[in-house]
Amino acid sequence: MQITSFKQYEEDYKKSVENPEQFWGEVAQNFQWRKPWFKVLSWNFNEPNIKWFEGAKLNITENCLDRHLATNGDKPAIVWEPNNPEEESVTYTYKMLHERVCRFANVLKRNGAKKGDRICIYMPMVPELAIAVLACARIGAVHSVIFGGFSAKSIADRINDSQCKVVITADGSYRGNKQIPLKEVIDDALIGCPTVEKCIVLTHIRTPVSMLKGRDVWWEDEVKHVNDICEAEEMDAEDMLFILYTSGSTGKPKGVVHTCGGYMVYAGYTFSNVFNYQPGEVYFCTADIGWITGHSYIIYGPLSQGATSVLFEGIPTYPTPSRFWDIVEKHKVNTLYTAPTAIRSLMSYGEEPLKDKDLSSIRVLGSVGEPINEEAWHWFDEKIGRGKAPIVDTWWQTETGGIMISPIATVTPTKPSFATLPLPGIQPILVDENGNEIEGNGVMGNLCIKFPWPGMLRTTYGDHERCKQTYFSTYENLYFTGDGCLRDEDGYYRITGRVDDVLNVSGHRIGTAEVENAINMHAGVVESAVVGYPHDVKGQGIYAFVIYPEMHGEAELSKKDILQTVTRVIGAIAKPDKILFVSGLPKTRSGKIMRRILRKIAEGDTSNLGDTSTLLDPGIVEEIIEATKKL
Repeated sequence: MQITSFKQYEEDYKKSVENPEQFWGEVAQNFQWRKPWFKVLSWNFNEPNIKWFEGAKLNITENCLDRHLATNGDKPAIVWEPNNPEEESVTYTYKMLHERVCRFANVLKRNGAKKGDRICIYMPMVPELAIAVLACARIGAVHSVIFGGFSAKSIADRINDSQCKVVITADGSYRGNKQIPLKEVIDDALIGCPTVEKCIVLTHIRTPVSMLKGRDVWWEDEVKHVNDICEAEEMDAEDMLFILYTSGSTGKPKGVVHTCGGYMVYAGYTFSNVFNYQPGEVYFCTADIGWITGHSYIIYGPLSQGATSVLFEGIPTYPTPSRFWDIVEKHKVNTLYTAPTAIRSLMSYGEEPLKDKDLSSIRVLGSVGEPINEEAWHWFDEKIGRGKAPIVDTWWQTETGGIMISPIATVTPTKPSFATLPLPGIQPILVDENGNEIEGNGVMGNLCIKFPWPGMLRTTYGDHERCKQTYFSTYENLYFTGDGCLRDEDGYYRITGRVDDVLNVSGHRIGTAEVENAINMHAGVVESAVVGYPHDVKGQGIYAFVIYPEMHGEAELSKKDILQTVTRVIGAIAKPDKILFVSGLPKTRSGKIMRRILRKIAEGDTSNLGDTSTLLDPGIVEEIIEATKKL
């Protein structure tokens, strides 16, 4: 299954395009199935309707846990590194992890969860988060993990959209020197969530919490009432495995649905190949499990391949900016997979934090979340990889389930800031505005995929029409990624950023509409428009233009009030970096806000705004430009 030379990559790629069913059928043989498939693939992008490994039966946890027990039961599966470096790290072998997962699966059953139920997970980055995810999969329940930075309202929206029956949380979490009261946030969310029957609470930071009789139970108490024997539920390859909410260009987040069989094959195959994972190596992905990167490349991908995965609770700069390097040295990390935001942030501290750190164990470096800029790429290569560790700059999305375009470590010649070449089975295509294919090299266009792959989304939960409209209706018979892309003279791909109204802030996708909705909920705000602008650390910052005529108090305080409102509605992750109060917004005569003009103003590029004479009030543009100079 593992590609070891560029020649083999070319051969595998050719085979995967000429005979995709045979190619993926062979890859899938490397996994454990209870019953084989009768058809590898049936698909139609118009409806869309995609099925992989039809008729096959499996349970993904048997592939991630049970099948390793006989030969690798005592091998470390997860090494947990706590937020506080003074605390001991904790290692779970495959045998221990299997026992804990089975035990917690029985806790879920004891609390009324069954196959098909949706379960919301809102937890810190602790081993129990991975255990909860796998326990859901074990009994055939559908997990919906929500990142620990979201507000009560955002959580309630997600719980109600998928009608979750059970919530799993903790009293709180640590994030650097801050404590976050998770249970308190959940309590606020659950006021408006009638479908939730049980809330299972893990003790982590030992902060006082309110426990409601009949609804709330302690994790530690519940595990005492069950044993650790839990037969894995038999699942169909196309049964739902999880829902993960992602921002779109409309205000409401959409629940991306991934299914059991195809997702498992794709996550495992891409993990093994992209990182050139070797048995016994230690792999460290710094993402949060609340995002797709954590699902695919902390839990399912590595565990399906019998890897050792480091799980880190904290942040890269606490208690010092040496924290990542201390972890690498301590656990002799061989592969480090992190985000350009983290790299840029650590670069800003200079070389002092790297002094006397032994990073010699690093063999492969990886980047995820957004395109990595050239300066950060070189720093990562020279200072962290010491010029010896290939960088895999991976492009993919929540919707794709796994890495799509990326170098294969030790195989693909890399190029700074290029995601390079598609993995076997991935057929990218560049199109113009009208959907005509742009052929050849040295070209730019909108990035689409013209053929299905096993890890792709199947629908958006409870709203298939939205899935169709968002991904499959812009261009006929193509999956539209929403990204612009350059294909250079060598045929290498470089992602140039979103072409729709979605921002990529620190690798997290945030819809402009979602932020605007939150700002507009603030009393006194008449209207707002949000755009992205280049930000040294985050990649993209959020710039909000706000109409607030009857301002309450002074401008600075009003800005803070608005930030507070956004934090309450979405979470701190979506707070604008800049707020500019304006008397009006550039609109067409039909009332459409010209965000293209605002984007250029936010970027400081006012020399070529294009024709503004067709605007309802062309004078407003000059006024906004003048105001930005004072900001």
